[in-house]
Amino acid sequence: MKRGWGLGVGGWGLVGAGLAAVAVLCAQAPAPDPMFQAMHDEMDRARKLALNNLEAPYFVQYLVDESENFSVSASLGGLVSRRRDRYREPEVKVRVGDYKFDNTNFAGGFGGGSRYDLGRFPLENSYPLLRRFLWLETDSAYKAAVEAISRKRAALRNISQSGELNDFAHAEPVHHIREFQKLSIDEEAWAKRVRALSALFAQYPEVKNSSIEMESSAGGYTLVNSEGTEVREPENVTYLRARAIAQAPDGTTMRDAVTFHALDLARLAPEAEMTRSVTALAENVVALAHAPKGEDYSGPVLFEGVAGAQILAEVLGRNLDLARRPVGDGGRGGGGFTPSEFEGRIGARVLPDSFDVVDDPTQKEWRGRPLFGAYEVDREGVLAKPLRLIEKGVLKGYLLTRQPVRGFEGSNGRARLPGNYGAANATFSNLFVSASDAVPVAELKKKLIDLCQTRGKPYGIIVRKMDFPSSASLGEVRRMFAGSQGGGRPVSMPILVYKIYPDGREELVRGLRFRGFSARSLKDILAAGDDSAAFEFLDSAAPFALIGASGFTAEACVVAPSILIDDLELHPVEEEQPKLPLVTAPELSRSELVRYPN
Repeated sequence: MKRGWGLGVGGWGLVGAGLAAVAVLCAQAPAPDPMFQAMHDEMDRARKLALNNLEAPYFVQYLVDESENFSVSASLGGLVSRRRDRYREPEVKVRVGDYKFDNTNFAGGFGGGSRYDLGRFPLENSYPLLRRFLWLETDSAYKAAVEAISRKRAALRNISQSGELNDFAHAEPVHHIREFQKLSIDEEAWAKRVRALSALFAQYPEVKNSSIEMESSAGGYTLVNSEGTEVREPENVTYLRARAIAQAPDGTTMRDAVTFHALDLARLAPEAEMTRSVTALAENVVALAHAPKGEDYSGPVLFEGVAGAQILAEVLGRNLDLARRPVGDGGRGGGGFTPSEFEGRIGARVLPDSFDVVDDPTQKEWRGRPLFGAYEVDREGVLAKPLRLIEKGVLKGYLLTRQPVRGFEGSNGRARLPGNYGAANATFSNLFVSASDAVPVAELKKKLIDLCQTRGKPYGIIVRKMDFPSSASLGEVRRMFAGSQGGGRPVSMPILVYKIYPDGREELVRGLRFRGFSARSLKDILAAGDDSAAFEFLDSAAPFALIGASGFTAEACVVAPSILIDDLELHPVEEEQPKLPLVTAPELSRSELVRYPN
């Protein structure tokens, strides 16, 4: 006898109603996210890992970057490349030991992380496939972690550990979920625009080489860790960059670049503004090629407009990241480490007492324009908050990650780039530099001239643009580091440098480089302008934030005034220069560009 068939009409009505109710509940309840589900399930298994009776993990973090990108580049009106792609890249971190002592911060190990061991990470949200990749990545990271902690213990066996810093800091669990956006872009329209902008350089035959490159991406990162944090943070960015190179009669390469940035493609600069900037770029490199070579100079220098924000981004902002020296195989002091110039200077004056500096990732606009450095949570799952770094010229804090540093145990949410030895790199977001006794920029110029006359100097120096982020070649960067003095960080080259004479006349000069410029030079700021320039750039761990030298970047912005600094040194670049081309460049008329648009 089969049960359930003799229910009658009334019975079927009750069953049908129940099934309908279940269907409604299923429709309302969101389906489990395959990425989060795979991360949590593998993390549960990772907590039970053990190898030959060695330590089990005390902390596990899964982070997957993903992005959909469109990029196009052109030169002299013709497309050079065009592509659209999508990627996912995992970062699996496994820490063994405990928060006080673990496998990270060791130059002789693998840092407890595993990247790209299996080639490309799955693009589809296939739960079994995601589990398989996370399993193998976790296995690899765990094996590296137990080997690293063993070697680290051996390296420190004969060294006292009293007073040592913890290797990792606790953080409160965070649940921060924002959905990613799809990349929506008119590819044909942007290819046409990039081609048209690149064609502008054809009007300047002395420009030896030029390019326009545009990239727009939409995506973000998903993060889960064993402390209970869940993060899905969108990261959308678009940039359009123009570069140009010319040669002076002595063969010196003169280069310049201009970049437009936006977190929202729709808010990128209008085409008319781009056209003006690209035209000015071409005119700059041509003028530099004809400018006389600069001479040795020691005295006051005015960083005007965007140059003030650039020099503060490089010399001030990049020294606010306080990293730790890793343990080496032979004990303390792993190599390849350049400390911050502000290390150990909390409570000391680092700027004139009229200056305040605040880093604020929560501020999304300034004077009606979007701020490029805004974000909500960092790559260690720590929420970002405003941070007062310098008050009345006195250093009050640093940009911190979850790696403890002397005097600071926890993070303030600035871990925005992958780092070395299991740590993350800290960067600033929207850095606001202000001065309470600002004066009009015209007075800064007058003060510069008066100082030079008082000291018997024939002219002063104005810098209106720095090469930061740098468009230099890798070879040039190596030469700059090899030629730096005192073992500190060299400063990027100034691009637009002008002599200003007592009568106010200005003369563009080329080929100068700073000598001995460090963060300590900022104490010699004599005055700040009442202007403010917002300088946006893609920061990275590369020297001078070198364009294209790093696969990972962080959006950053500095809002700062013009500044007059006393007693800086500039000297001519003395390097062997490439020879000029043997024959002149072929002529290229506007009609040919129109005729051959592809």
